[in-house]
Amino acid sequence: MKTELTTKKFGRTAMKERIGEVNYNTKGSKMKILDYKTSKNVTVIFENGYISQGDYKEFKKGDIKSPYDKSLYNTGYLGEGKYICSKNSKFSNQYIYWSLMIKRCYSEVLHKKRPTYIGCTVCDEWHNFQNFGKWYDENYYKIEGCKMQLDKDILFKGNKIYSPENCVFVPSNINTLFIKCDSARGEYPIGITFNKREQIYVAQCKNKNGKRVIGKFLNPNIAFYEGYKPFKESYIKEIAEECKSQIPQNLYEAMYKYIVEITD
Repeated sequence: MKTELTTKKFGRTAMKERIGEVNYNTKGSKMKILDYKTSKNVTVIFENGYISQGDYKEFKKGDIKSPYDKSLYNTGYLGEGKYICSKNSKFSNQYIYWSLMIKRCYSEVLHKKRPTYIGCTVCDEWHNFQNFGKWYDENYYKIEGCKMQLDKDILFKGNKIYSPENCVFVPSNINTLFIKCDSARGEYPIGITFNKREQIYVAQCKNKNGKRVIGKFLNPNIAFYEGYKPFKESYIKEIAEECKSQIPQNLYEAMYKYIVEITD
């Protein structure tokens, strides 16, 4: 009887002492015991106010999770809302675009392969998957036969921040108009190569029919300003007009006023 009373007294003491106990889960989120009924029934509150249930062992091991844990590249978190990662073992479209965006900005492995993404970031609002999911639903559209891509720097040239104001969905055939192959360019301006045999500079650009030679020039800068630049800007406007009825107005306007620069 004495042992039983001692055990009960110890249990009540442990319950009291453990309320307010602080720990961090495996994702680094700070949590505190809000209520302790038994070792199998513990209520935990996270710093942002999210409340979860678990047992005391899970709490001590850091196994109690929060939807605000920065689980994707130590940046993105799922949040609370209607948008889900997957259903029937298939990722949702919202999650695919969101996770790839986070990866482009925060994966060191990807940066080694694609260094152009070094320095790119995602706005704080979109660290929360729920916010991105809502924006996706409001802005995504389809064009038959085209893969849609999330772009951050057509609306605002040189932009490196993914955000609701900066981003737009772009059909792949339009997005390729703005892709620059820096590693393959060499020492001359974009669109310009040197023909050693003829000792002349060639301006060329891809159009619907493939690569087209625009002209040959004695100077690389003249080749750019009189050859490549006007041709490329005119071609972008041409595609904008063709797709005007299918693409968002802000994308159409950005294409129409797009300026090709020698530093591209």
